[in-house]
Amino acid sequence: MATELTTSHLLDSATAPKRPPLPTTTGEITNTLNHYYRGELARMTSWRDRIDRTSNWAITVVAALLSVSLSTPTSHHGVLLFGMLLITLLLMIEARRYRFFDVYRARVRQMERSYFAQILMPEAELNPDWALSIAKSLRAPRLLLGYFEAMQRRLRRNYCWMYAILLMAWILKISTPKLQAEGAPQELAHSWSYIVDNAALGPIPGWPVITTVVVFYALILYGTLRRKLDDGDFPHGEAHV
Repeated sequence: MATELTTSHLLDSATAPKRPPLPTTTGEITNTLNHYYRGELARMTSWRDRIDRTSNWAITVVAALLSVSLSTPTSHHGVLLFGMLLITLLLMIEARRYRFFDVYRARVRQMERSYFAQILMPEAELNPDWALSIAKSLRAPRLLLGYFEAMQRRLRRNYCWMYAILLMAWILKISTPKLQAEGAPQELAHSWSYIVDNAALGPIPGWPVITTVVVFYALILYGTLRRKLDDGDFPHGEAHV
């Protein structure tokens, strides 16, 4: 009977899944943290590359549409309105990518500030539980930024300038006779009626188009200037991208 129990125990031990050993010494812990930091840094860099790629697409789109719209009087001002919608789509894609980037950026910043900076210049007021937030994030990963907050950050960094350039080009297009279609009366834009007529978009009169653009850019301006107080260094970091 004892032999059977011993044999059964050995079989159970052999078939049971083996857990990887945890680091026990200071050197092992330091080595593990270094490898973990490299891994998080690589993931952060990968997502940062995706963000930059979307921004490059947006800049290319703006440059292409500006050259098409302003290089010839036969091009319609609706090309610039289409550009505004396309830039908005790219902004939405980039905001989604930024939310994932921010998760890894926050972990990297926490280690840099609380571990590596402490090695270089120790501070007595350092929070001893600095790794707790990283451990919680590893056990239950979650996005730290809301979607619209991520859009606001990217809007303030890059996209507000693209929107401003498209708006100035659109105003120039509908108010300058030489940039209108050939055969149109070459009169000066000395009245609102002339600008409103040029702002028409197919069967849609000029006033609804102008009103829509004004409301759209009011939202862009609100999103650019509105700021929210940070609720902690770990979610937002000190150096925003």
